Amino acid sequence: MHMRTRVGLGAVATGIATTLFTATAIAAPEPGAPGAGDPYYPFAGNGGYDVSHYDIRLTYQPATDQLAGTTTIRAKTTQSLSSFDLDFGLHVNSVLVNNIPAQFHPHPDENGELVVTPAKPLNPNQTITVVVNYADTPSKVVIDGYTAWKKTPDGALAVDEPQNSQWWFPANDHPTDKATYDISVEVPDNVSALSNGTLVRKTKQRAGWTRWNWRSTQPQATYLATLEVGAFEVDQSITPDGKPFVTAYDPATGESLEAAKSSVERTPEIDEFLGTKFGPYPFEAQGGVVSTGLSFALEAQTRPVYGAAFFRSGSNTSVVAHENAHQWFGDAVSLGRWSDIWLNEGFASYAEYLWSEHEGEGTPAELAQYIYDLYPADDPFWQVLPGDPGAAKQFDDAVYDRGALTLQALRSTVGDEAFFKILQTWVAEHKGGAARIEDFIALSERVSGKPLQDLFRTWLFTAGKPAAGPNGASTFAAAVRPVPKSYPQIQRTHELLAAADGH
Repeated sequence: MHMRTRVGLGAVATGIATTLFTATAIAAPEPGAPGAGDPYYPFAGNGGYDVSHYDIRLTYQPATDQLAGTTTIRAKTTQSLSSFDLDFGLHVNSVLVNNIPAQFHPHPDENGELVVTPAKPLNPNQTITVVVNYADTPSKVVIDGYTAWKKTPDGALAVDEPQNSQWWFPANDHPTDKATYDISVEVPDNVSALSNGTLVRKTKQRAGWTRWNWRSTQPQATYLATLEVGAFEVDQSITPDGKPFVTAYDPATGESLEAAKSSVERTPEIDEFLGTKFGPYPFEAQGGVVSTGLSFALEAQTRPVYGAAFFRSGSNTSVVAHENAHQWFGDAVSLGRWSDIWLNEGFASYAEYLWSEHEGEGTPAELAQYIYDLYPADDPFWQVLPGDPGAAKQFDDAVYDRGALTLQALRSTVGDEAFFKILQTWVAEHKGGAARIEDFIALSERVSGKPLQDLFRTWLFTAGKPAAGPNGASTFAAAVRPVPKSYPQIQRTHELLAAADGH
C-alpha cells in the first residue's frame, strides 16, 4: 500500500531539484558504434561523434612509398563515449585526445578500423581534438582484400570510391559526416602534391623538399578528399568568375596530352553551362588532374581526377561534364547511404546528355531513347535496380545508364520547367549535407504537383525493361537518328568506369 504524506515546501523543492538532476544526468559512457549503419558497408563511418575539420600534415617519399605525419581531427561528441572508432589502416605511433595520451588498438573484428580509448570518458556535446601520428607504406596495406592507394613510377594516388581515406588519414569515413579540410603534404622538389580546394601556399623548410598546402572551405565527404603526387605539369589560372583554377597533367599521357588539355581546360566553360541547369557552381575552386595511374575518373571535390585513357581517342568533354556534374550531385549534396548511388551517377550521366545537346551532338531525348533501344528486354542490364543495386553492382552500367533514363522519364512526365526546378531546388535545399532517394521523390512530387511513386518504382526499383520508353511514347524511336554522334564518347566513358576494378 502506498501512503500519501504531506511534506514541507523545502522538501518539495529538494525533490524537484533531485528529479531535474536525475533527468539531466549524463548517460553512462558507452563505446561509439563501429559503423554509421550503412547496409552496404557496415563498418564505414563511426558512431558517437561528428567531425567538423581535418588538418592533415604529411611527408611523402615516392622513392620508398613512405608516408608519415599527423592528422588532427576537430569533432563534437553526440553521446557519452568510453571509446570511439576511426576508419584507418596505417601503423599508428600515438593518439592524443584533448592533449592527453589515449589507448588505441585495431578493431578485433574489422580490418582498417582503429579503436581509441581516451584517458577519461567524453561527455555528450563535447568538442574534442584528436591527434593521430602515424607512418607506413600505404601500397602494402590491404583492407577488405584490396588497397586503394595507387603507387605510380614517380609518386602515388589516393583516389578511389567508396573508400580511400583509410590509406592516408584517419577519419569518420562515410558521406554523411562531411567536414572542412587543410591538407599539407611535403614532397621532393621534383614532384608535385595536388589535392582539393585552393592552393594556399607552397613553402620550403629544407633543401630538396617542398610543402604544398591546400584548403577546402566547404563541407566535403572523406572519399572526395584526394592526394595526387607525381611529376605533373601544373597550371594555375583564374576562372572568368574569379575562382582559382588548377590543373595538372601527367607527362606520361604522351600523344593524348593535348587531347586531355583540350578537354579539362574547358572545365570553367562546362561548369558555367551546368550552372544554368543546376544552379550556381557550389565550391570555391575548380580544376582537374590527369594521370596514367588510373583507369577511371573520380569526382574529387573542386578537382576531378581523370585516367589518361579517357583521352586516347581525342578530346572528351563528356567525361569532364560527368565528373563536374558531380560537384552538384554527389559532392555538394552527398548520398545518405551508398545504396542511393543513383543520386550521384544517374544525375552525372544525364549531365552528359545535357552537354551533348549544348554541343549539338544529340538531345537528351535522343540519347535516352538510344540507350533504351540498345538493350533488349532479356538483357541482364534490366535486372539491376538503380535505386538499390547492391554493393557488388553499385557501379554497374545500369546505375549510370538506366539511372539517366529515369531522369529523362521524369522530365517527360513533369515537363521542362518543373524538371529543372526540381534539380535546382534539390541542390539549394541539401547543399553541404546528405539526402536519400526518398527525399528526391518527395521533392519531385512537391514541385511538380504530380504523383510520381509509380514512375520511380518502375525505373529504379523494378527488374525488367519498362514497357514505356523514357520519352513516354513507343513511337519516339522512329523519329530519331539510329546512333547519335555523341554516343560513342559516352559509351567509352562507361567502359572505362566499369574497367576500374568495379569502381
